[in-house]
Amino acid sequence: MNSFVEIFLRWLEVEKGYSVHTLSGYGRDLSEFTSGLPGDLEVREIEAVHIRRFVVSLHGHNSAATVGRKLSALRTFFKFLQREHHITNDPIAGIAGPKVGKYLPTFLSVDEVFSLLEAPSAKDRFMLRDVAILELLYSTGMRVAELVSRDISNLDFITEMLRVRGKGNKERFVPVGRPALEAIHNWLPLRDQLVADRARRGHKVEKNALFLNVRGSRLTTRSVERMVKSYGERAGIPQIVTPHALRHSFATHLLEMGADLRSVQELLGHASLSTTQRYTHLTLDHLTEVYDKAHPNAK
Repeated sequence: MNSFVEIFLRWLEVEKGYSVHTLSGYGRDLSEFTSGLPGDLEVREIEAVHIRRFVVSLHGHNSAATVGRKLSALRTFFKFLQREHHITNDPIAGIAGPKVGKYLPTFLSVDEVFSLLEAPSAKDRFMLRDVAILELLYSTGMRVAELVSRDISNLDFITEMLRVRGKGNKERFVPVGRPALEAIHNWLPLRDQLVADRARRGHKVEKNALFLNVRGSRLTTRSVERMVKSYGERAGIPQIVTPHALRHSFATHLLEMGADLRSVQELLGHASLSTTQRYTHLTLDHLTEVYDKAHPNAK
């Protein structure tokens, strides 16, 4: 059974271009499922009853969203096995996942975003880098994993465009605002100094990475998440601020200002328009609030 999981994960990596993080998630979910199967069970002998037992074992200590995600991993796995003729029948075909409530993204107001962008100060050792990161996240709506994987060569200062490689290894080009470009321009001399210092210490040099840590290594997603949260607290924003909240803010503010849904979909790199449509709930709430405050006959 484990050999089929390894083949499947390899297929996701090579053919689908999934990230290390996504592959790790699939691996954990499939490992949890296979660990509950009889040791001598062949893959072609797996039936719906085995899936149902697994689902029952998840209830009580997993949310509906988590159960749904694990079932989604199994669906993809068994579809792959069926397509490759390792099994003839899909054991999960008739099993429905749990109903998950509609998720409305958390986003910041325009004033809160501006407060966040102004939070870094001269007392912060990496103020220039941090300002560039915050500006770029809000300017492009990138995922944090996309941001830390960016190289200098991905950014064109002349056309003011950034090449982004997103989920499924799909590329897209997003425009970068002037404040973000200026912030990056201010950060680059310090970045080059970190590269030179690392080379002098005899370590492998990150020549291409756009954002580096104090050791001159490529910045990690966890470091960016901690940094954004810290500046959110400093700015006095009541909710926990994450890089993804800036992504949600980017999309919501564009729609509030009249951008069409298809354009926002392209900028975010969503494969499906339905994923982008969740932001319309937020903009409709905003429009209702404006109407209630402004229209004389609203109440």
